[in-house]
Amino acid sequence: MKIQERTGAGAGRSAGPAQPSVGDRLPTAPRERKPALAALAVLLILLGALGATTLVLQAGNRIEVVKVTEEIPAGSSVTNSNVTSVMVAADDSINYVRWSQLGSLKKLKAINTIPKGAVAVGEMFGSGSGLAAGKATVGLALKEGQYPNGLQVGDTVAAYRVVTNNSSSTSGSSSSSAGDSGSLIVGQAKVTSVPSAKSGELVSSTNYAITLAVDTDKAADLAQAASNGQVALVSVPGNGN
Repeated sequence: MKIQERTGAGAGRSAGPAQPSVGDRLPTAPRERKPALAALAVLLILLGALGATTLVLQAGNRIEVVKVTEEIPAGSSVTNSNVTSVMVAADDSINYVRWSQLGSLKKLKAINTIPKGAVAVGEMFGSGSGLAAGKATVGLALKEGQYPNGLQVGDTVAAYRVVTNNSSSTSGSSSSSAGDSGSLIVGQAKVTSVPSAKSGELVSSTNYAITLAVDTDKAADLAQAASNGQVALVSVPGNGN
């Protein structure tokens, strides 16, 4: 009898915990929306994308310009041997000389001495001679033995008068009246131009064409001696002209 009462007492109890019905659940609070933060996040994403795009465009917007590989003295021009091309980022505020303008640049003169390694800009060159007041340039066509090997633009040399058998016979008495053999014509002259092996200036020519910048009052004597083949150059230390 007791077993039946216990069984009847346990009837109607479920094995698991009682679960509230759907209608008995507590209501959840609605999420608070923050449109300002969402807009800020979107703006930051757009700015980041724009910045990345700008960097990519700047990295790709490069131009080919002229770079000086050997010092160019004032009054001298660029040649195939003293410049090369280099890629730089385009900048409208800098007046770069583009590599495609090299032909036109060769017709201009350096206003001041341009150091090796400088990137050429338009302000470095002009149509004038670029020489200081009281200076002139004289072209010489010298044979081997009349100049030291390895002459470069910017070197300082002294010019002496030398009279050989050939020059004395062709120039006659005018050579003896102009000066004695071995006499100094110019103590310091700056080399402003030498032949370029790259451009083929040394091919099929027995003369070595050199241009010197000298004091104006020495230009006539040097030019006369050069025309008679009576000039020999000697390298000298110093900054020259």
